[in-house]
Amino acid sequence: MSLAVCPGSFDPLTLGHVDVVRRARSMFDEVVVGVARNSAKSPLLAVDERVALARAAFASDAGVRVEVVPGLLADFVREVGASAVVKGLRGGADFDGELPMALMNRHLTGVETVFVVGDPGLAHIASSLVKDVARYGGPVDDLVPPGVADAVRAAWAQRA
Repeated sequence: MSLAVCPGSFDPLTLGHVDVVRRARSMFDEVVVGVARNSAKSPLLAVDERVALARAAFASDAGVRVEVVPGLLADFVREVGASAVVKGLRGGADFDGELPMALMNRHLTGVETVFVVGDPGLAHIASSLVKDVARYGGPVDDLVPPGVADAVRAAWAQRA
């Protein structure tokens, strides 16, 4: 059985993320969506909320499960027995950022990273842009799975 981990902060989960996970699922028997705590980022949504939103988004997707990455991705990959890490790419800048991480993960675990090119129709969607648009009251419902836009708006309202 082949298993891959698709990691990210998913703050918030977007339709681009969903697209990449579903593409990965077509290549692997099981995909674990690994919701990570990124020390370089200050999250809008708490990790438990990000996990709940991702579980709701993938509830009808057989072979996809959502787990928290409690620390180092390399350790998590070993723990779940993954044969690959899957990362989505929107363009060259994504590759430039992902390549050093892929090389480090291979160095630490021997596990390869598979890059999946996302749907070009979703290439403009980034979690940071979704948060910025929502922060100023702009519409984001068509950029994220059901329930996510409401969670983002509620998180901004709590910070106001």
